[in-house]
Amino acid sequence: MNTQAAIVPRQLHVGLIGAGIGRSLTPAMHMREGEHCGLSYRYDLIDLDTRGLSVSDLPALIDEAEARGFAGLNITHPCKQAAVALVDELSPDAQTLRSINTVVFQGNRRIGHNTDWWGFAESFRRGLAGVSLARVVQLGAGGAGVAVAHAVAEMGAHSVEIFDLDPLRARALVDQLQPAHAACRFSVGHDLAAALDAADGLVHATPTGMAAHPGLPLDAQLLSDRLWVAEIVYFPIETELVKFARQTGCRVLDGGGMAVFQAVKAFELFTGIRPAAERMMRHFNSLRG
Repeated sequence: MNTQAAIVPRQLHVGLIGAGIGRSLTPAMHMREGEHCGLSYRYDLIDLDTRGLSVSDLPALIDEAEARGFAGLNITHPCKQAAVALVDELSPDAQTLRSINTVVFQGNRRIGHNTDWWGFAESFRRGLAGVSLARVVQLGAGGAGVAVAHAVAEMGAHSVEIFDLDPLRARALVDQLQPAHAACRFSVGHDLAAALDAADGLVHATPTGMAAHPGLPLDAQLLSDRLWVAEIVYFPIETELVKFARQTGCRVLDGGGMAVFQAVKAFELFTGIRPAAERMMRHFNSLRG
């Protein structure tokens, strides 16, 4: 008779707080990777919409997760900015971005991180290696736009011209990020055709192209094969912009990599284990069919 005690996997409990998150692939990615790493990994969806809650309930939800022994939380729309005031400490990038998508419960302290920008940057480095970042045009100045503009500057962009339907929001992004990036010039764009004519590449950071917001975010005739194009939308993975840019001959980065690599970094923050990024990417691709 074998009397040796069975090895009990380390247990880890995390969650995602946001609105309309029922289709999120993040829980499956985390739990599958946790299994590969020998963890008993539970990942809960805490959907404001299905619970009839709002951003005002965020403090109570974070308190509850901490009291239940969660290792941490992912935070998504519309809670990323509100969560900043509910942590004890921010990572340097989160301080710059004033937005967090990951909270780690560490002892009696809550540490806020932003892995969105790193996820975009890591995906970009792998998918668009060697492209010029001298002059970048970006569409979108919302929360995701701030993260990817920060990422582009961190990767060495010389200039980033921001276009948004709301010029005040574009100006706010420029004013927020410029002090943190002395080597990169941020500006509010006014003439998209002229900007793209002089640019090396285009970053798209608006909801246009999502299943609920189909279509192209710009006049297709403004694209040319000398531009690279980076997308952040990943439902669907081949947006109209990705499809048309490929047909035009552009080097293209779809939004799947950002979705995976933000999860890669969050997993590492929660567990202290560096996950197998390529394995998580394969799992993500299998989940989206």
